[in-house]
Amino acid sequence: MERPSPIPIALMAVLLVVLAGKAMPTEADSDKPPREGVGPVLWATWPDKAITPVTVRYFRRVLREAKVTRAQCLVLELDTPGGLVDSTRELVREILSTDTPVIVYVSPPGARAASAGVFITLSAHLAAMAPGTHIGAAHPVVLGGLPSLPEEPGPADPEADEEGSGRRLPGASGVMERKVVNDAQAWARSLAQLRGRNADWAAQAVSESRSITASEALEQRVIEVVATNATTLLEAAEEREVALPSGPLRLHTAGAVVQPLPMWWGERLLAVLSDPNVAFLLLILGFYGIVFEFYTPGWGVPGTLGVLCLILAFFGLSVLPINYAGLALIALALGLFVAEVFVASFGLLTLGGVICLVLGALMLIDSPVSTLRVSLNVAVPLALATAAITAFLISRALRGFKAPIQTGDEEIVGRPAQALVSFTGEAGRFCGQVWTHGELWQAFSSYPVAEGEKVRVQERQGLRLQVEPDMTSTHTGEMTTDKGDRQ
Repeated sequence: MERPSPIPIALMAVLLVVLAGKAMPTEADSDKPPREGVGPVLWATWPDKAITPVTVRYFRRVLREAKVTRAQCLVLELDTPGGLVDSTRELVREILSTDTPVIVYVSPPGARAASAGVFITLSAHLAAMAPGTHIGAAHPVVLGGLPSLPEEPGPADPEADEEGSGRRLPGASGVMERKVVNDAQAWARSLAQLRGRNADWAAQAVSESRSITASEALEQRVIEVVATNATTLLEAAEEREVALPSGPLRLHTAGAVVQPLPMWWGERLLAVLSDPNVAFLLLILGFYGIVFEFYTPGWGVPGTLGVLCLILAFFGLSVLPINYAGLALIALALGLFVAEVFVASFGLLTLGGVICLVLGALMLIDSPVSTLRVSLNVAVPLALATAAITAFLISRALRGFKAPIQTGDEEIVGRPAQALVSFTGEAGRFCGQVWTHGELWQAFSSYPVAEGEKVRVQERQGLRLQVEPDMTSTHTGEMTTDKGDRQ
């Protein structure tokens, strides 16, 4: 029996080694971010500065893009006055759980990371600020029973509460205030401790609404970098080690390709529709379209546009914290405007509608952030415009009531007419033709009527008129017509 040749055995061994190497998971095939600077740097920003559910949706999409492109890191350019607590917590949770390094960069000069921006900055793997920016003022407020992060801190209450904080939340009892503040304070401290930042300042930013500049934030270990632009930011981040859920990672960002990731048109549309002022305008315009459709026959353009506006308004309001008391006031106001057309209230219903519409607009959104509330500059003119439209409709209705009747029996009964022929017939029933109001009618009378004689309509019976001689007119013997009608 011959011994096998060593050459085929060696080839088979090499083939097995190659296949084994292909089958083993490599770093490029894993879900972990690259350990070398091979991926781009994604740059995310959004036009709507407030932190809303739209912001969270956009950030999640950017994180998915970063994972697909195996981005070296994600830079989140931040400029926010505050936002909703739930949205802020979701965004922070996404940052803490991702394996893509997130750099929060408070920029451009003049920008701020106020309120909700403090928590987002503290949660970042690397925190940076541009010169001329500031961070702080994270004291929560309560509006409508729900905590939110305000745009600006309110003035301190000179009378301290039981624990001496010296501040009280609008609309909150002392117990609720302490719960909300303690919860936010513990949250800020835990984020700072997780990233190795100044936990004491983080707690003071919540309890005392402290704000500091970029240079002060660097000195107090609130941030790690002060950078004037994107280039200096990426150079400063080079070789810095960040802690990810999968383990530590050293950044290689110097000279990396920066890939902007703006909002696509669908996200921008959602951001526009979720603007409280836009949603409120669409709600009122939808009401106008529906009401106008009721005054026109068939189904036309006003009704279609009205329904479309209402759908877009409800879509925008679905991502906002709605106060249903404010929504009920708006519905009541619109009902009062409609009732004014049918009820003689001498303007009282319209006045009540204006008041309810303004109050409902101001109460519609549960948020202390000005960009997340319906502006008074929008609510008041729209309420006055609605009142003016209602007054116009009432004036047109009154004018219609006072105008003479143009159709029907009421319009023709009592009108003068002129006999075109001499009436013929028996006693008590004489028939002929008359001319009235530009029309030729068959007529009958209880008395004889001569040709050209003036008569007056007494009744309409189908297509025939009952007429009687007009005793107030004199017989001229000529064929004339009333109101300028000619033979």
